[in-house]
Amino acid sequence: MPVWRYMELCLTHPGFGYYVSRDPLGREGDFTTAPEVSQMFGELLGLWAASVWKSIGSPQLVRLIELGPGRGTMMADALRALKVVPPLFQALHIHLIEINPVLREKQKATLAGVENLHWHASLGEVPGGSSIILANEYFDVLPIHQMVRGERGWHERTVEIDANDRLVFGVAPEPIPHFEQLLPPLVRAAPQGAVFEWRPDAEIMTIASRVRDEGGAALIIDYRHLRSDAGDTFQAIARHSFADPLQNPGRADVTAHVDFQALARGAQDMGARVHGPVTQGEFLKRLGVENRAVALMGKASLEISEDVASALKRLVEGGRGGMGSMFKVMAVSEPDLEQIAGLSDLPEATRTAAQ
Repeated sequence: MPVWRYMELCLTHPGFGYYVSRDPLGREGDFTTAPEVSQMFGELLGLWAASVWKSIGSPQLVRLIELGPGRGTMMADALRALKVVPPLFQALHIHLIEINPVLREKQKATLAGVENLHWHASLGEVPGGSSIILANEYFDVLPIHQMVRGERGWHERTVEIDANDRLVFGVAPEPIPHFEQLLPPLVRAAPQGAVFEWRPDAEIMTIASRVRDEGGAALIIDYRHLRSDAGDTFQAIARHSFADPLQNPGRADVTAHVDFQALARGAQDMGARVHGPVTQGEFLKRLGVENRAVALMGKASLEISEDVASALKRLVEGGRGGMGSMFKVMAVSEPDLEQIAGLSDLPEATRTAAQ
C-alpha cells in the first residue's frame, strides 16, 4: 500500500489506530506538546484570539475552534486568559475537533463547566460564522504521500511485506506520468533516490475557505521546514524517543514534517491572506511570554519559579529539547485582515494584557 494509506491506518484505524485508542500525551505517554509544557502557551494563544476578535470587528458570536485539542489543556488555559475580556468571553462558542474517544472524555473533564462547548469529527461539521481556529501540532499527523525519483520519473513509495514477513519500504513499479511538472522548482533537480513528500491541500483549503467566507483567522503551529524541498521526514515517536515507523503499527505516533510553503500556497490559492511564518520562539516573545513568565515567577515559590523559567526556555529557545526554532507559526485570515498579533506589529493592548 502507499505510505499515505499506511500512515492513515496507523493513526485512525477504527479498531487499532493510534489516535482512536489511547492518550498519547505527557510523561506517561509518547510525547509532550507545548500546552503540556506550560500554561503560558495556551494563555498567550487566548490573548492572540482576543486580538483577532477585536481586529474583525468584535462580533457578538464567534466560534473558537481547536483542531486536535489533546486533553483540553490549551483550550482551558486560553479560556482562563479570555475571561479578562468579558464581551468576547460571552460571545464564544467553543468547538473541538476530536476523533479519539479517550481524549474526548479527558477534554470533558478538563473543560467541565464551560458553556457552549461542542465536539465534532471534522471542521466541516462546525456551523458557519466568524471563526478563530487553533491548530497546534495538527498538520504533522495528516497522511503524506512519498515520491521517490527513479530513472524514468517519480514513483509512489509503498509499504510492503518481505520474504521474512516484515514490513519494508518499496516503490510502485510505474512512475506517475508528468508528476515532475507539479513539483516545486527546488525539487526538480533532485537526484535519483531522492524522496519528496506532499500532503493533499484539502485541510488547508477547508480552513482558508472558511475564514475567507465567514471571517476570522486560523493559527497553525507545527514543525518543520519553511520551503518545499526533497527529504524523508517520515518518523515514529514512542515513549519520547524516535522509533522505526514500520514497527509496531498503531502503537506509536507516526508523523512527518510540515511544509509551510505548501500550506501558504494552498491558502492563497483559496483567496485567504497568509501571515508569517515565524519561529515559535519569536511569536511567543512578540506576544509577551517573557513578561508573563516574570509575572508568574513573582507570585511563586522558588521551586515553581525555576519550573517557569525552565518551561520558558523550552518554549522559546532552540537546541536540544527546545521548541523555539524547530516549531513555526503561520496564520491564515480573511483577505482584508492586514495585520495579526505575533506575526506583524503587535497591538499595545495585547502586549499589556500579557503582563
